[in-house]
Amino acid sequence: EAQETSSGGFKLFASPWTAAPWMKDNNSWVGGKLLPKYYPTWAKFFSKYVDAYESEGIPIWGFTVENEPHGNGNSWESMLYSPDEMVDFVKNHLGPTLEKDGKGDKIIMGYDQNREGIKEWADVMYANEENSKYFDGMAIHWYESTVSYFPEMLEYAHEKAPGKLLIETEGCIDNQVPVWRDDEWYWKKEATDWGYYWRQDDQKYLHPKYAPAHRYARDIIGCLNHWVEGWVDWNMVLDRQGGPNWFKNWCIAPVIADTENDEIYFTPLYYIMSHFSKFMRPGAEVLASTISNDELMSAAVLNEDGSLIIAVFNEGEQPITYSVAMEDQNLSLSIPAQALQTIVLDPNE
Repeated sequence: EAQETSSGGFKLFASPWTAAPWMKDNNSWVGGKLLPKYYPTWAKFFSKYVDAYESEGIPIWGFTVENEPHGNGNSWESMLYSPDEMVDFVKNHLGPTLEKDGKGDKIIMGYDQNREGIKEWADVMYANEENSKYFDGMAIHWYESTVSYFPEMLEYAHEKAPGKLLIETEGCIDNQVPVWRDDEWYWKKEATDWGYYWRQDDQKYLHPKYAPAHRYARDIIGCLNHWVEGWVDWNMVLDRQGGPNWFKNWCIAPVIADTENDEIYFTPLYYIMSHFSKFMRPGAEVLASTISNDELMSAAVLNEDGSLIIAVFNEGEQPITYSVAMEDQNLSLSIPAQALQTIVLDPNE
């Protein structure tokens, strides 16, 4: 029904958190590693997962091999891999199994955790043709910092494998109960994340209080300008508590539902994501662009229909006048303080 409702459709990928305890070296849902003798069995799970969903008319585009292979502090369901272990599993089991079962077109993304670890994983995943053969790309998360999007790491991943995908597969306002129908709060530096409380003292500088709207706009624009081809929020809709979640790991989603009063709140995060997803369409090409004002961030893409889309973000407290220079025209524009703006240049107008 969702596919039918969406005008452009969408792709679905899956991310396992753990194999069953009997397949692991610690016999637990939390932590531990997949026993090598069960690598073939676990690979077959992926193939049968595709069968099960597609039998219900739900196509699966691809997978990440494991959600957060470094673990999550043994807080909830997880399974650990080193880069070498994941490459072994994909190279010798998952890739060949999907290929043998006629599912070689399913996308396989490695890693799937925070950007600080990109180099460690890219060096192994893309070390040679044998290692990289079945990897279509790398999945990454944003929880390493509330202020940095790690452009150097994103560039490194692209330089190691220019033809491979780089997709932000998870980001959200974590460790935070949703603020209900208070748009201004989302533009204030009052949100905190996991690292604000629990990160090692020498790393807490990466996790200051932040404005959720700023973080979304900054990260998506930064990712677009550094080879990231897709950006996924961890949650589409959550309730007013930030769940349901058995671990009580409350988060904020772009859409919040009041399940008791049957009401919906489209937060500013929903509209920020809409600036990109509504206008920057699948198949668009990101264009090289520069901006002369250090107080602004921008990203430009050329859609397949020929339309030029430019997103401009002003995090500052003052409105700014700026210009857009192209080959055949020069536009003078202004952006309010604390604003995200999308410019649409239609080739037919």
